[in-house]
Amino acid sequence: MSENVAIIGVGQTGFKARWDSLTYVELAQQAAMRALADASLTMDDIDAVVYSMAPTHFMGVPDCDKWAVDYIGAKGKPFLRVHTGGATGGSAFQAAWAHVASGQYQRVLVVGADRITETPDAQFILNLIWDPLYEQDFALNTVTMTAIATQRYMARHGVTEEQYARVVVRARKNAMRNPNAHLKGEISIDDVMNSPRVAWPYKLYDICPRSAGAAAVVIANEASARNLCDRPAFVSGIGAVTNTVFMGDRCVPSADCDFAEHEEIGIAARECFAQAGITSPSKEIQVAELYDPFSSFQFPELETMGFCARGTAARLSDEGAFDHGGLTVVGPSGGTLCTNPIGVTGLVRVADAALQVMGRAGAMQVPNVRNALATAAGGSTQFFTCTMLSDEPRMASNH
Repeated sequence: MSENVAIIGVGQTGFKARWDSLTYVELAQQAAMRALADASLTMDDIDAVVYSMAPTHFMGVPDCDKWAVDYIGAKGKPFLRVHTGGATGGSAFQAAWAHVASGQYQRVLVVGADRITETPDAQFILNLIWDPLYEQDFALNTVTMTAIATQRYMARHGVTEEQYARVVVRARKNAMRNPNAHLKGEISIDDVMNSPRVAWPYKLYDICPRSAGAAAVVIANEASARNLCDRPAFVSGIGAVTNTVFMGDRCVPSADCDFAEHEEIGIAARECFAQAGITSPSKEIQVAELYDPFSSFQFPELETMGFCARGTAARLSDEGAFDHGGLTVVGPSGGTLCTNPIGVTGLVRVADAALQVMGRAGAMQVPNVRNALATAAGGSTQFFTCTMLSDEPRMASNH
């Protein structure tokens, strides 16, 4: 039987386009120090470190995780770097969970940072995902690739650009409550619709920013967690799945997963929910911190994970089901649409979900949160993670 695991400390820097006053490793150090202070621990109390870091090319310094070791106090401790693209933060957290759940370690620090604007063209770097012989010459990148899937979803379910614009308006408004968010403010549907066209149906405001910053969490076994934290955020379920890198293999009738419907996240969610004992997501999960770098991601993800029936999320969004006070509050932090430091975005989702369960989310706090979901997706939308955080442990009793 595995050990119960909980988050007991959270630390984040602010996120913005550039951090000229701090180096990459100083950002990671700041997040680590804040998470340790939040957990009332020092690095002497930490048994191992998991480092969350996506493509090394963004910073212009190869393998910055090695540079970060001294700054985060990892010298002399087990150290593991994880990289699954945009899913890196979610994967790193789940790797750290396994460290503690196995009984090998009692307390583990998960930390990482990113500085995407260090490269003049992030899409050029991300385009290196594609096979150089079969796919790179087709001008696919994360924007055009997901725009094609969005077109398919719109044609199938009758969703409009205005309905996606409403997602952006809600995210920017929620982000105003988040002191760490990159993009925030009161904007209108017209503002989104009139922003520059990028790739139909995307306009500029439909797309996340390139963010710089760092995040960290401290996790511990149940005995340590209850001793150190008044209200830990227990990991009650995890799920993950991987698909092929070849986009062509996912856009044909014989594909195992429909790219337009984000079916992979549903596979990960079913495993996660089963472990957590969740049978009715919209009734039992109060907060969903989704990996949504584009305005079109929320609807298929919520449907595929079982929050609502297929083709109904856009209408529910229009009716306020995902707002504060609605059915399930989606992205009370503003989400990935407002803040996207790729190598730690998934970890930020976990951190913000944990704060909700711990009752430490400040102005972002949703009342009476018992269960909060955090997702991540990365690569060519190839890697997917789901993590459930709850006010009490449930996972160990299910295994």
